[in-house]
Amino acid sequence: MADREVKYVSSGGLRLWTERFGDSAHPAVLLIMGTSSPAIGWPDELVETLVTGGRQVIRFDHRDTGRSDCVDFATDPYTLADMAADSLAVLDGHGVHAAHLVGASLGGAVAQWIAAHHPERALSLTAIMSSPMGHNAGPAWERAMRGQAPDPDDLPPPSPRFLQHLGRLAGMPRTTREEQIAANMETLRVLNGDALPFDEAAARAYAEAAHDRAENPQAALNHDLAGRRLTEDRLVPLSSIKAPTLVVHGSADPLLPLPHGEALAAQIPGARLHVVQGMGHGFHAPGLPRQIGEVILAHTEPA
Repeated sequence: MADREVKYVSSGGLRLWTERFGDSAHPAVLLIMGTSSPAIGWPDELVETLVTGGRQVIRFDHRDTGRSDCVDFATDPYTLADMAADSLAVLDGHGVHAAHLVGASLGGAVAQWIAAHHPERALSLTAIMSSPMGHNAGPAWERAMRGQAPDPDDLPPPSPRFLQHLGRLAGMPRTTREEQIAANMETLRVLNGDALPFDEAAARAYAEAAHDRAENPQAALNHDLAGRRLTEDRLVPLSSIKAPTLVVHGSADPLLPLPHGEALAAQIPGARLHVVQGMGHGFHAPGLPRQIGEVILAHTEPA
């Protein structure tokens, strides 16, 4: 892709790997990936769609992923607020005061946090396959793992197939590069669901590149620990978010079923819900990255 700038930025004592595409005079879109995913979790096709549409795009490797620094979580645990601070440091490192925030999964919660606590930094908010950042998913998961019926007053747990996959994953060998990539491929396949075709080639290219660019592939598991820490700052009412908000969710999401997206949109004043039929929890279906890119373009169109 043309007009690409790669640089490291500082967030506290950490170095974060970033890249920027497009004309720096164009409105900025900050792409914030989800749990355990580096910058390349945002497909090039999606990035190209945004750049061609007149946006500058910034994506980055979270702490504990890719070429960014890793953290000893046991001695220096971090939270969603720390990941939000990283995101703001990325903007600062590129000289951007305010951007269109686009987050996927846990990245959607990070984007919510910024929009709620630093509204001056958010031109708009797009949360993709995400859930309200203050929702405690633990009880629903525990009920599902015990084989109990879901609580009708809570948001639903992952699909039975995904929970079964987690059980199988625990028994899969993951010592060698090939074993780790095979396990990640199975996860990507299950997350895609069955409604849309699974782009095997694109998913494998991502799984291999994500593994090979990581200083410590196991460090990315810390994101799950951080995501579970329901700190007080995550409980701020989402009704305080003023940024124009779009919630994009798949009708076949096996990890965060559609009611999660519906609940998020309902809590943010004026938020619009865009349901993508057949989409699971990821971008590995043919044509899906471009489709999502076009949805983001429409939402970030200057008034």
